[in-house]
Formats: sequence, C-alpha cells, structure tokens
Amino acid sequence: MNDRFLSFDHDTWAQLRSNTPLTLSEDDLAKLRGINESISLDEVTTVFLPLSRLLNLYVSASQGLSQVTDTFLGQPAGRVPYVIGVAGSVAVGKSTTSRVLQALLSRWPNHPKVDIITTDGFLYSNAELERRGLTDKKGFPESFDTRRLVEFLAGVKSGADRVEAPVYSHERYDIVPGVSNIVAQPDIVIVEGLTVLQGGSGASVFASDFFDFSVFVDADESDIKDWYVQRFMTLRGTVFVDPESYFHKYAVLSDEEAAATADDIWDRINGVNLRENILPTRERAHLILEKDPDHLVRRVRLRKI
Repeated sequence: MNDRFLSFDHDTWAQLRSNTPLTLSEDDLAKLRGINESISLDEVTTVFLPLSRLLNLYVSASQGLSQVTDTFLGQPAGRVPYVIGVAGSVAVGKSTTSRVLQALLSRWPNHPKVDIITTDGFLYSNAELERRGLTDKKGFPESFDTRRLVEFLAGVKSGADRVEAPVYSHERYDIVPGVSNIVAQPDIVIVEGLTVLQGGSGASVFASDFFDFSVFVDADESDIKDWYVQRFMTLRGTVFVDPESYFHKYAVLSDEEAAATADDIWDRINGVNLRENILPTRERAHLILEKDPDHLVRRVRLRKI
C-alpha cells in the first residue's frame, strides 16, 4: 500500500469521532440518501462524524491562518471560503457524500453556511458537445468548460461577494439556459464532480489548485457498475416516466432491454471514463473512502500531511 496514506479500518476510524455529537435525525438522512443507497445513521456516526470533526479542525485552522495573514498585511480580516472537492465515478455515491458532509459541517458553530456546487453545471451544452464531436464523451475531462470552472473557483477563493455557477438539469440532460446558482461568501464550498482532481497538460491552473481538502469516493469497478445498472432500472420507473425527461425513451424498455442498455452505456462511456480519467486522480485526494458492495465504507485512507 502506498505509504503516503494512513489506513484505517472501519472500527479504528470510528473511534476518531471522539465526542462529536450526532446532529442528524433519521428524517434528515432520508432526505440526503441517493437512489438505491443504504446509508444509515450508524454509517454517519462511524464514518462521517469523524470526517466532519477532521474537516472542522482544518477549517478552523485555515480561518485562523487567514486572519494572521490579514493582520500581517495590516488589512481588515476577510472571509475566504474553505473549498472541499469530492471526486469519484458515476453512481459511486459522490452526491450523497457531499450532502451528508454539508449537513454535518453546517451544524458546527464556526462555519454554518455550507454550499454545494456540482461540476455538471460546467459541462458544455449538448449543442456545443455535438459541435465538438463529444456527444459520447459527456463527463470526460474535455466535455467540461474548464476555464469557466477555474474562473468560478478563483472568484470563490478571492472572497467575492457573489459568484455565479451554471445549472445542469439531469432530467433535461443539459445546461439550463439563463439559470445560475449563486454563491455568496459561504464559509465552506463543496465542489462535487467526476474529474475535479484532474490535472493534465497544457494548462497552468487546475480546479484542484483551489481545493483546501479533497475526498475520493472509491469502490471496485464491478460494484460501481452494478450500482449504476440498479439506479438505471429504478429511474426507468420514476424519473424516466416523465415525458419531459431526456431519458423518457428508456421508460418503455423491457427489463432485459433496460439492463442491456445500462450495460452498454457503462461499457462504452462510464467505465472508460472511470479507468482512463477518474481512477488516475485517486491518489491526489487527501482522503479516500473505500466502499464495499453494500455501499458501506470499509476503509478510510488519509494522506499524510
């Protein structure tokens, strides 16, 4: 195992919760769960409370360092948001991880305002992807307006009063024209996306340069593929039923046809993106959550600072 990381099994990590109180109820958690995910209050207590405690310590230290810098420069203390990146494959549980962290971190007294921004909003529109020949590469690094994402993060970290992020609709499978998410000087911003830890050649600044901390949600590819297919089958009877949904065409498929379609999408697009672009960024994360087939975290790896 890479000695750049400290490794904790589930029980050892759980002990690092110390006396951090559980501030979520079962009703709260029900609103945060993703489709077909079985996260429980016990999982929150043993995995996410220790992580929220660690992040609270980091945020407090970062706020103190910022004040020291302002004092040295002889200027009024400013607010610089703490930025957390959450990366990982499609269907691995990034969104649930981000929502649970948002809920827990916002309940700490010294950073109550926590925003989530997904990088889906920085995808090129479907029309632009088609123009560039990238329709089947949606979610790959080249399908994102990286320059706009970097400009957004630079605005956030500069302490700008108001920064706008574009909005993506999963139902429409496209950017929503004329609609923005407004980030107005929060204490913490969680940036969730497939390739937020991506480096590469030809650019001098990357999105990850603005992260104070990053989390990679990890699992075996065979498990992630199973979760993706299960989610697809569930959506076929819910969201896909809506005639306005981009995926409405899949609602009329038989079980066998739907499963074959999900397999094909994974094999042609999501699996390739995972292996070629997402997994290679895993070791850049500050912390890795490794999941079992039941979606529960079996091990936590923390990069040595």
